[in-house]
Amino acid sequence: MSQQRPTRRRVLALSSAAAAAGLAGCTDQLNSVLGGSDDDSDNEETDNESTGQAAALADGVPSLETEYNSREQYRQPGESFDDFSDLSEWEVTRGSGSADQDVVFNGDQSFKLESNGQENIVARLDVSDKDFTDTDLSFAIRTTTPQNITINLQLVDQFGSAKTYSLREITCRSPDVAWFRSSPGVFSQSDYDPSLDALDRLEIQVLHTMDQAEVWIDDMRTHGKPDKGYVMLTWDDGTRDYYETAAPLHDEYGFPAVQAPVPRWVERNDGDSMTVAELQERQDAGDQIVVHGTHDPIHELDDEERIRNRLKHDKQWYINKEFEGADYIVYPHNSYDKASLKHATDYHYCGGFNQSGNINTTSVYGFDPLALPRTIGHDLDIAKRCVNLAAQHRQCTVLNFHAFSEQNTMSETDYAKLLKHIDNADVEVITFDGLWKLRTEQHY
Repeated sequence: MSQQRPTRRRVLALSSAAAAAGLAGCTDQLNSVLGGSDDDSDNEETDNESTGQAAALADGVPSLETEYNSREQYRQPGESFDDFSDLSEWEVTRGSGSADQDVVFNGDQSFKLESNGQENIVARLDVSDKDFTDTDLSFAIRTTTPQNITINLQLVDQFGSAKTYSLREITCRSPDVAWFRSSPGVFSQSDYDPSLDALDRLEIQVLHTMDQAEVWIDDMRTHGKPDKGYVMLTWDDGTRDYYETAAPLHDEYGFPAVQAPVPRWVERNDGDSMTVAELQERQDAGDQIVVHGTHDPIHELDDEERIRNRLKHDKQWYINKEFEGADYIVYPHNSYDKASLKHATDYHYCGGFNQSGNINTTSVYGFDPLALPRTIGHDLDIAKRCVNLAAQHRQCTVLNFHAFSEQNTMSETDYAKLLKHIDNADVEVITFDGLWKLRTEQHY
């Protein structure tokens, strides 16, 4: 392990005692330029007095089961902006919109948006009396058409400048779709910064390339912003590329990584994957080893007992190998649905991955604990833009890599350029522990 050189930015690499969480995701090929994730939430009230309490766990390897359901505990962060109990102020300018009292995340009704064929959907709300300076937004979302869809929140000021927050894709598997909370980061904005204290309107935009689209929106909330932006560098599958090539670069900059190895590939010990000893060595160096588990799509399991057994046995392997990040999960193939999300909370606090090939960032304080977004690290320019947006808008970007020979991972040369770019940016490199600590200690 090379000697870490000092940087102008302190690297946040908290121990797993800070809180328990689980984050995960993997893709076999670069098949999309969007990114998102789906999650399930029953229409139950949250104990607001308990929302600020994260589990206080001992240092070291976590227990098999979680101490609380993180998706219930942190289900309604921040402050309510619109519960959609009154839709009279909303104007649907493209597609159609209506109240739905049968499909609800919280309260009496949700806002159902439908396309007229392939047309995109746009709904507008006058926010000329609002000030969104230093404010992020989140909303609960459910869709029966999760493929090839993007959900935007766009703030337009009185001079025409706009800022667009974007959930780039929803990867929850149908037909077992679910509610989840999304708190997307900024995807783009006008050349002239919008005046967030002199706004004209807020738009919900549903962009799609399907014969039709159907989306429910509920429980929109506001959140403050952290003091800085954050970057998480995740490596799936435990490849030797990380250990032999990327890890020395990380050590040079003092950047921790999040690794999600596949147990059966590690145990195979054929030289293509890192060994248990090498993973433990990287854990000692500051990396966080999280659950990836059996490398088969979990949404294909149609029996709740099989799902629970899969999650339980997967996590147990990481516990047995003394990996302290076992409370976090990366879903293989970005595969999950309502049933698997329901049971994932019994073993993991945080994780997910709504994965996209384009910019797919998140706010720090409003995301669903088990439906985090991330961006495939296949393109240097896109990855740099993710880092720049994280710095400019004080949000978090999670970048994902596998092996330098794969299409879903940039070249070794470009990766070295990316780490240098991160080192020069006004961001902090964190692991899941750092992100989960922020999410649980601050709920604006």
